[in-house]
Amino acid sequence: MESPASAPAPVRILTVCTGNICRSPVAERLLQAGLDQVMPGGFEVTSAGTRAMVGDPMQPLSGDIVRTFGGNPDGFVSRQLTGKILRGVDLVLTMTSGHRGEVLQLDASLLKRTFTIREFARMLDVLDERADSAANVPVADDGGSPLSANTAFWRGLPARAASVRHLSLPADSSENDIIDPYRRSPEIYHQMEDELAPAIVSILRHARLNTPA
Repeated sequence: MESPASAPAPVRILTVCTGNICRSPVAERLLQAGLDQVMPGGFEVTSAGTRAMVGDPMQPLSGDIVRTFGGNPDGFVSRQLTGKILRGVDLVLTMTSGHRGEVLQLDASLLKRTFTIREFARMLDVLDERADSAANVPVADDGGSPLSANTAFWRGLPARAASVRHLSLPADSSENDIIDPYRRSPEIYHQMEDELAPAIVSILRHARLNTPA
């Protein structure tokens, strides 16, 4: 049994959009809420923007979406993406392919750990359909803990996901992106929700299917 001092660090996931007030905050809060149910203390989900509205709260309509799915938007504050924020991150999930490029300009070492969120979700769907994940369900070693097994599993997940990228390519590259609703109508916020929510559901489903034994 691991002592608190030796317990593994949580899996660190960063979501990225432009202003960090519409899309990535929704992904952050809903992923955190869902992953906390799967493995309490096992994940730390944060977000940042490539051209952040630093210090601003989440947009009200984005907050409404978070509440609709059982998350909590309270206390959110936008922040600018920096190399320091990227340091030590296990997985970066961006809202568009353009954001992915901007992440890699800041830290090229994250090439194999950075995906658009829709792309990553499709890869996990393929893994689940092929039952590859079932063969890799993390098991705590003797003397280890579910937390350490979970951390090891998720740190290896980007490579497993990338191995099935060729099986998850969209018909159109625009299907990798989440629409930006900033200063646009409520209908565009609904479109954002329709594009983002299924990706979050897929990621959380994969997490549940692979809860350490």
